[in-house]
Amino acid sequence: MRAMLTGAAIGVVMGALAVGVSSFAWPETRSGDTRAQTYRQLDLFAEILARAESEYVTEIDQAEAMEAAIDGMLTSLDPHSGYLSPDDFRDMQVQTSGQYGGLGIEVTMEDGFLKVVTPMDDTPASQAGLESGDLLTAIDGKPIVGQTLSDAVKEIRGPVGTDITISVLREGEDPFDVTMTREVIRPKSVDWQIKDDDLAYIRVSTFNERTTDLLEDAVSGISRELGRQPAGIVLDLRNNGGGLLDQAVSVSDLFLSGGEVVSTQGRRPGDIERYNARSGEIFRDIPMVVLINGGSASASEIVAGALQDRGRAKVLGITSFGKGSVQTVIPLGAEKGAIRLTTARYYTPAGRSIQATGIEPDIEVAQRRVSEEELKSINYWSEADLPNALDNDDGTQRRAPHMPEDQPPEGYEGDDYQLDRAIEELRGNGRRAATGPNAG
Repeated sequence: MRAMLTGAAIGVVMGALAVGVSSFAWPETRSGDTRAQTYRQLDLFAEILARAESEYVTEIDQAEAMEAAIDGMLTSLDPHSGYLSPDDFRDMQVQTSGQYGGLGIEVTMEDGFLKVVTPMDDTPASQAGLESGDLLTAIDGKPIVGQTLSDAVKEIRGPVGTDITISVLREGEDPFDVTMTREVIRPKSVDWQIKDDDLAYIRVSTFNERTTDLLEDAVSGISRELGRQPAGIVLDLRNNGGGLLDQAVSVSDLFLSGGEVVSTQGRRPGDIERYNARSGEIFRDIPMVVLINGGSASASEIVAGALQDRGRAKVLGITSFGKGSVQTVIPLGAEKGAIRLTTARYYTPAGRSIQATGIEPDIEVAQRRVSEEELKSINYWSEADLPNALDNDDGTQRRAPHMPEDQPPEGYEGDDYQLDRAIEELRGNGRRAATGPNAG
């Protein structure tokens, strides 16, 4: 089993049911026993499946119908639980290994469409200009409505070098089509540059099995190029949709010297696990800013929350997505696939649950200038907006959409205002800005 913190949900398995019309002989149970109700519901399921099999207008695939029923049951629990068929399970293993085929796009299902969580850097999706929040309505002219998430993802994937046309619905624009060529996706989950002569800019785009190793390589590259420690660090987690829990912990570990990174709490009070950093850290005592936005989810929120709570870095940007749950992938044996099940919530070192609320930045900075009138028409979305999303167990509500006081000035001609502001903070030239609860 492996704990994951990804944003998209796919599916889960229960094992085969022997189906017939009124053919079940369930064990005798006590009146009022909850098992009796379960058996009656399973009997009802068998009857409905048999009726559909015998009377539906066309022949149905019984196995597919049962898988859809299982998946529907699990996705009714929360948007991140589900059934992974054997093919889906293999695809997931390939994806988390850091190499897979497709367009390089994190998606979830909303209102029957695929919704873009984030396009990964340097992939066909990002190069074509897809954005977080885009709704994908059709693939090669075939509507997505009526498909499961896993089926739609399968259609997006295909032989390398083949073209695919995606129909896109974007807030405030007319629907349009984008044609992309499938590639082998080897997401370079870590990239780095030297900014402003002596500042280290590190971009982490996802948390797969290679992320920590690539981050260590980036640190070595920065040290070689500068010949000394940087004067400051920007860790960019914007549009990072998440990934593996152990990678979130090990990335945080690099910037901390001992102490808690994150804790998880399962269904029972005793199901608590604490993950701690080891002693020693890279670039010790060097000022640090973490960039987040609404596309920063899950594992990236663990890192931002840990560095924020431990006082290691200031967090700058806008409130993150708010996925504060942990999924465990449980293999079911040969040719049965796997269960992807939400098994715990996670908490920052200060004990905060960010489920459905997100990480609020210390320094709120908008990436683009928006008027109050435009703000009313923008469709902000987060974990709290997903069907069947878990509530925050502290009862905390997500802050209502608002425009930070700090936004690009009139006539701003730069490429990345949030990054520019992060550099100003590291230089000690930060302007007065709206701040979150952990400002210091």
